[in-house]
Amino acid sequence: MVDLDNEVPPLPPRYRFRDLLLGDQGWQNDDRVQVEFYVNENTFKERLKLFFIKNQRSSLRIRLFNFSLKLLSCMLYIVRVLLDNSNKNKATWSSIIWVERSLPLWGLQVTVALISLLETILLSYLSYKGNIWEQILRIPFILEMINTVPFIITIFWPPLRYLFVPVFLNCWLAKHALENMINDLHRAIQRTQSAMFNQVLILISTLLCLIFTCICGIQHLERAGNNLTLFDSLYFCIVTFSTVGFGDVTPQIWQSKLLVVIMICVALVVLPIQFEQLAYLWMERQKSGGNYSRHRAQTEKHVVLCVSSLKIDLLMDFLNEFYAHPRLQDYYVVILCPTEMDIQVRRILQIPMWSQRVIYLQGSVLKDQDLLRAKMDDAEACFILSSRCEVDRTAADHQTILRAWAVKDFAPNCPLYVQILKPENKFHVKFADHVVCEEEFKYAMLALNCICPATSTLITLLVHTSRGQEGQQSPEQWQKMYGRCSGNEVYHIRMEESLFFAEYEGKSFTYASFHAHKKFGVCLIGVKREDNKNILLNPGPRYIMSSTDTCFYIHVTKEENSAFKQHEQLEKLRKYKSSYHGPSRLPVHSIIASMGTVAIDLQDTTCHSTTGPNLTLPSEVSKEGRRPSIAPVLELADNANMQPCDLLSDQSEDETNPSDDECSDSKEYTKGYPPNSPYIGSSPTFCHLLPEKVPFCCLRLDKGCQHNYYEDAKAYGFKNKIIIVAAETAGNGLYNFIVPLRAYYRPKKELNPIILLLDNPLDDLLKCGVTFAANMVVVDKESTMSAEEDYMADAKTIVNVQTLFRLFSSLSIITELTHPANMRFMQFRAKDCYSLALSKLEKKERERGSNLAFMFRLPFAAGRVFSISMLDTLLYQSFVKDYMISITRLLLGLDTTPGSGFLCSMKVTEDDLWIRTYGRLYQKLCSSCGDIPIGIYRTESQKLTTSESQISISVEEWEDTKETKETTTSSRNNHRNSTSSEQSDHPLLRRKSMQWARRLSRKVPRHSNKTERISQQRMTLCRRSERQELAALVKNRMKHLGLSTAGYDEMNDHQNTLSYILINPSPDTRLELNDVVYLIRPDPLSYVPANASSRKSSFCNTTGQDSRDDTQL
Repeated sequence: MVDLDNEVPPLPPRYRFRDLLLGDQGWQNDDRVQVEFYVNENTFKERLKLFFIKNQRSSLRIRLFNFSLKLLSCMLYIVRVLLDNSNKNKATWSSIIWVERSLPLWGLQVTVALISLLETILLSYLSYKGNIWEQILRIPFILEMINTVPFIITIFWPPLRYLFVPVFLNCWLAKHALENMINDLHRAIQRTQSAMFNQVLILISTLLCLIFTCICGIQHLERAGNNLTLFDSLYFCIVTFSTVGFGDVTPQIWQSKLLVVIMICVALVVLPIQFEQLAYLWMERQKSGGNYSRHRAQTEKHVVLCVSSLKIDLLMDFLNEFYAHPRLQDYYVVILCPTEMDIQVRRILQIPMWSQRVIYLQGSVLKDQDLLRAKMDDAEACFILSSRCEVDRTAADHQTILRAWAVKDFAPNCPLYVQILKPENKFHVKFADHVVCEEEFKYAMLALNCICPATSTLITLLVHTSRGQEGQQSPEQWQKMYGRCSGNEVYHIRMEESLFFAEYEGKSFTYASFHAHKKFGVCLIGVKREDNKNILLNPGPRYIMSSTDTCFYIHVTKEENSAFKQHEQLEKLRKYKSSYHGPSRLPVHSIIASMGTVAIDLQDTTCHSTTGPNLTLPSEVSKEGRRPSIAPVLELADNANMQPCDLLSDQSEDETNPSDDECSDSKEYTKGYPPNSPYIGSSPTFCHLLPEKVPFCCLRLDKGCQHNYYEDAKAYGFKNKIIIVAAETAGNGLYNFIVPLRAYYRPKKELNPIILLLDNPLDDLLKCGVTFAANMVVVDKESTMSAEEDYMADAKTIVNVQTLFRLFSSLSIITELTHPANMRFMQFRAKDCYSLALSKLEKKERERGSNLAFMFRLPFAAGRVFSISMLDTLLYQSFVKDYMISITRLLLGLDTTPGSGFLCSMKVTEDDLWIRTYGRLYQKLCSSCGDIPIGIYRTESQKLTTSESQISISVEEWEDTKETKETTTSSRNNHRNSTSSEQSDHPLLRRKSMQWARRLSRKVPRHSNKTERISQQRMTLCRRSERQELAALVKNRMKHLGLSTAGYDEMNDHQNTLSYILINPSPDTRLELNDVVYLIRPDPLSYVPANASSRKSSFCNTTGQDSRDDTQL
């Protein structure tokens, strides 16, 4: 016993080498027990249950056989009735109990009854669970016994062969078998059954069973009465159940009348219940949206829009932009949303224009069943949009990421278009075909707005689909030009297939761009090689055009939708030009847009003779009064002439020839890539950097530290004006705001200090230097983006900006809003007649179906406000134009491609007006420095007519109507002014009102104390205006904080001017003073010779890291 206990057990078989060699032979002597599982399923009952009940396919066959058997028994009953001629002449009670049945028919009915009985007993036995009465008292079992047992008895007792058996009741058993068969069918093909289909099937089968039972019952009982046929019984039942009741066929005996009463009562109870369930399912299906047809998915094209909550603005923006393209008119849009359809959305989708093309499905993207309902695997594209109105935007991004993963897992071949909010979450959806990060684009546009005014408006107009018909019925010239030029968009075409650019094969890029604009009014902005996927914006004059290149151009319509008409008579052209006398004119080279065709006037492309390659205005030519000439654009680049143009004053640095000042400044700034990336997926940008990292304590403006004791912006003594960013938190998206303002191509002397203001009370604003700031950027706060009323999400931002606008009228404020509809409240004046006129114009444009009805609002046109939701169309356009996101990122500086240009601007001064027209400016820029102009930002004074503006003065007691009328007339000739509540905002009005008050005081007798007292109050009111009160408030706070009030100018504002953008104007558009021209400038590094960087490094004594970066570039 001890030996057995001490014996070491052998190793398991898998660890013994001999088992590996001998296999299972070594196991024969082991004490092992083989265990069999699920032995209960090996019994005969379990095998029968598996075949008849558990297995879906075999059970489906059994159900189908049972259903066919019941239908056969009903058909045999009908045949028996039609062959029964025993009671044609006499009607007795025995005819109800006994019927005539032929021997072959009796044999068939007995066989069917026997099979049905055996099947019923077998199924009852297999489904027995310990309660025999539960099986016996079931209605199907009772009906089966009534219809089968009498036939079995007639086998042993022949006299009962003619006994009447109500075989027609088998229709109810057939209905029961049909329901079970449909359930097994859905289980067998692994598809979720439709509750709506099942309920309709139950309703139809119940109605048919009621009618069939009533027909057979009335016909049999009337054998003792009128002896009706089956057709007469059918006629009677239809007339009765339809509540018509002609009365020509009626039951005669009380048994048949009782049967009719019973059937009507049953119908009144059963049918309403069925209809109620059907109506409930119909309502639920209307909420959920049903399914997208598989047949339609295979024959028609559709896209899927996935959103967490569908708002009417988002829906209409998507539909208007998606269906604006002609080739998408036959597409279906399937909306997959987890929430119930909104009332406004339901009302919109009931419009015939959308009801035939838009399908709403309530469901979750995370469920494969809902993705199958939307036929995601057959979709042409899937758009996944984030909910920007969520309180937690990071949580909203997490939901978007999961939706993108679910779609990619279910339909890996479906193109994905994803919108993300936070840049740090972008790398999770890197696999998507197109991704738009909201904060990246938002901060980049806000930054460029500080450098190039109204960049946000420029980008918004480029990514919206329009035909340029907005504002054409307006009486004002600027609205016509602004609306016509807003129809320009970015298009692409292969060069060898283009009539615009095919003739410029082998020519330089700038040559092709200039001559295409001169001849066709087309602005060529970029190109892409066939063997390279990167798009190059203005690669410069050294780039030679190839026939396989893809050209990207700005135009009102694409070339495929254009028709061309050659002007052969130059006299007509001269007459056309001589008919102009104003400072600016409507485009002649631009297009007259229609639905499908555009007519373009082709001009003479011969270059004018030039006097020389000089870039400045020749003095001797200007004295003679002749029109100065401009150097022609060369077909191939001349390296000797490619020098920075004196006209472009913002190009103050020369990369190849550094000055002494630059060498001294190089100790403060170096050029390189940021050492740390704030998030994964950010594009590295070459920019200005400090040589050493600044301690964090020195970044606090409001608190001094051991390194400096400054506590306000004024104490730092910044040379350039500052840029203030008012945000709620310092998120990672601010990286995209700072980098464009510190880009390497910006001159060092133009770098503006950036101050981040996380809270904006008045004291903090004054400490930040708001009185001498160049721009103040107000970012919409995330905590206020969600509100009970959607449009109230911008309430706090709008009121705060309005306060800033009233306190600091000279401050340039750039605001971001959540909803575009709230832009009308920016710089709001309640009684401003001009704003009311623009409001009416916006309503008219919206009624005409314009997608850019808000474009005429002065703050938006001037680039002082924008909404990031307006860039949703960028994602929608990328379905047709897959290059739009890449081009927009290049314009905004979010991506940097070697050899690709960047967006900048220049201002037209008095010394530049000799160029006269936009076309001559285009030629000068292309011939001198290779810049490509794409538009003009124009600012002009508001001179309103009498019908558009009316001045009212808030002194009701004045009765000198003559003086008032004269003053009002003189005021109309000046800039636009506000009305009675703000008449003191303009110095002219305040001076006039004080003069009027003095005149009134002179007319009043001196002995009248009451009148004198009123006059004194009036004088005090005029002297103490609202603007002066606000100015006094600001100055008192500045004195309290120890700040100088010298920089506060309370009277200078921008309310008497309006600004707007002209995208790709015609060549003969006149240049005006202070016009800002948008330029796409070539990459400066592409002009630097290979040895220039090392020479510059040795000359300026830069660090080794800087020279290493220059060598790489």
